[in-house]
Amino acid sequence: MAHRVRLRAPALLCFGLLVVPVAVQAQAGFNTFQFSFSNPGARSMGFGGAFVALADDATAAFANPAGLVQIIEPEISLEGRTWSYSTPFTVGGRLDGEPSGWGLDQTAGLRFGRSERDVAGLSFLSFVYPRNRWTFAFYRHVLSSFEFVGETQGLFAIPFPPDSGFRREFDRRIATEYDIVGYGLTGAWRATDTLSVGVGLVYFDVGLTGTEERFSFDSLDRFFERNSYLPERNFENLFFDLDDTDWGLTAGFLWSPTPHWRLGGAYREGPEADDLRIEIQSGQADSILPVGTTLGRLTSPLSFPDTYGLGVAYRASGDRLTLSFEWDRVEYSRILESVTFDNETVIDDADELHVGAEFVFLARQPVIALRGGVWLDPDHRIRLEADEPVLDRALFRRGDDEMHWTVGVGFVFRRFQLDIGVEVSDLVDTVSLSTIYGL
Repeated sequence: MAHRVRLRAPALLCFGLLVVPVAVQAQAGFNTFQFSFSNPGARSMGFGGAFVALADDATAAFANPAGLVQIIEPEISLEGRTWSYSTPFTVGGRLDGEPSGWGLDQTAGLRFGRSERDVAGLSFLSFVYPRNRWTFAFYRHVLSSFEFVGETQGLFAIPFPPDSGFRREFDRRIATEYDIVGYGLTGAWRATDTLSVGVGLVYFDVGLTGTEERFSFDSLDRFFERNSYLPERNFENLFFDLDDTDWGLTAGFLWSPTPHWRLGGAYREGPEADDLRIEIQSGQADSILPVGTTLGRLTSPLSFPDTYGLGVAYRASGDRLTLSFEWDRVEYSRILESVTFDNETVIDDADELHVGAEFVFLARQPVIALRGGVWLDPDHRIRLEADEPVLDRALFRRGDDEMHWTVGVGFVFRRFQLDIGVEVSDLVDTVSLSTIYGL
C-alpha cells in the first residue's frame, strides 16, 4: 500500500488493506533477522569454530557429543557472551523512477542503514560426569539471541497510473528479537580405543516477537519530508509472536586413526515450532475501523535449520601445535519451508568452512594457549528473486558472504581453565569468556 498526492480518501486505503493476504504482509518482519547458530565456548571460538574433530572439553556436549569420552574427571563449565549486531536494512530511497529532488526524494536508488544492538548473557552451562567407558553431560546453551530496531521512511516509486501524482510507501518502525535456548542430556560411549560415539536429546525453548508499525506521511505539504511518527498517523500494525517448545536429537562420532590425526562428525536437529502467530491490526489513522481491529490473522509452523558437520584435526608431536578444519552444512531453507509466501522468497542453505590453530606454551605455569581462526559464513539472508512487487524486492535483498576472524587465549591451571575468545565480522562481533572447573 502506498501514498499518492492525489489520493484523499482513507477508505480506499483501508479497503486495499483488507484484501492483502496476511502472509505477504508478514514478510517484512522477517527481512531483518540474522540467523546464526555457533558452537559454545571461548576455546571453540578461538579455533574459528573448527571444533567437531577436537571436542575435548565440556562444550562437546553440543559441538560433538562423542568427544565427551576424553574427559576423565567430573567438571563444570560455564560461558558468558556478548553479541554486538550491526544489521543492514533499507532506510529509504527510490523503488523505481527518477527522484523529484524534493525533501527525502533525492536518491535514484535505495538508501541503507544499520541497526546497532548489543545482547549479553550466560550462554552455556554444563556438568560432565565420566564413568568407565561412558560419559554423560547435561547442559543449557543459548543457540542464538538477536535484536533489531530500525525505521524505514521515504520509499518513493512510480504511482499507478504513472501520471497520477507521486507515490510514497508507508513509513515503518520495526522491532524484532528472538532467543533459542536448548537444554540437553548427552551420553557418549568409547566403543574402542580409537572410536567413540555419542547421542543427545535436546529440549528447545523458542521465543520470537516482532512489531512493524506503519505510518502515513505527516501532511500533504510534508509529503517529501521526514516522518514524525505521530500516533494519529499510524495506519496499521503488524505483530508476530512465537513462544513454543520442541525436542531435538544430536549425534556424533570421533575417530583417531593415529595419535596425531582425528576425524569427527556431528548432526544437530533444529527445533520446529507450531504456532507462529501473525496478525495485522488497524491504527488510529484508519477513519472507518476502530483502533486495533484485526485486518488479517494466521498461525503457521516455523522450522529452524538442521546442521551437519564434518571435520579433521592434526596435533603435532609434543602437543604444542594443533590445526583443525570443519565443514558445516546448515539447512537454512527449512525456515521458509513451512511459512508460505505469495512470491519467490527464498533463503539458501549454507556451507560453512572453518579453520583454526592453537599453539600451547607447555613450559609455563599456568599453561598458556594462543588461538586463531577464520570461517566463511555464506549469504543466507531472506531475499526476493522475482522483480515484483518492487517493495518486497527492496526489503528482501541478497546479502554478502561474510568472513569471521577469531582470536583467543587460554590459561590452564591444575583444576581450572579460563578461556577468552573474540570474533569479528561485518555483521556481528562476539566476545566470549568461559571457564572449566574440575571436581
